[in-house]
Amino acid sequence: MRRFGLLVAALLVMLLAAAPAFAVNPDEMLSDPALESRARAISEQLRCLVCQNESIDNSNADLAKDLRLLVRRRLVAGDTNREVIDYLVARYGEFVLLKPRLEAKTIVLWGTPVFILLCGAVAMVVHARRRRSAPAGVPLTREEEAALGAVLSEKKKA
Repeated sequence: MRRFGLLVAALLVMLLAAAPAFAVNPDEMLSDPALESRARAISEQLRCLVCQNESIDNSNADLAKDLRLLVRRRLVAGDTNREVIDYLVARYGEFVLLKPRLEAKTIVLWGTPVFILLCGAVAMVVHARRRRSAPAGVPLTREEEAALGAVLSEKKKA
């Protein structure tokens, strides 16, 4: 029974060690809890430009730290969450957002592959229907059948 307890304890220690380490350092945190929670909410929506598909809230990169500090400075200056995000998008582009905004260009970006697949499927169906409905061909005349038979019999002899 004691071995089982040690095994569970070791497993728990390994799980806790593998938990994600949040990169926000105590010296970055704001003294106002409301502003800090807003900063964390914004930071979770922004992509680290160095370590892709990771939010700046979880990244240890220097650029992510700079972005976290910039977010906090903008909030302290009185910007709304939307204004902070718009500022960062204007400065770094849409790529800074982990979830891109639904705009015409994102619809085109995501819709083009679907449109191409649908066009290909329609082309395959049209091609298959044309092949099925095509006439079988014109039957051979007696002279053509005789000539064909002669060619085939020569090939058999050779």
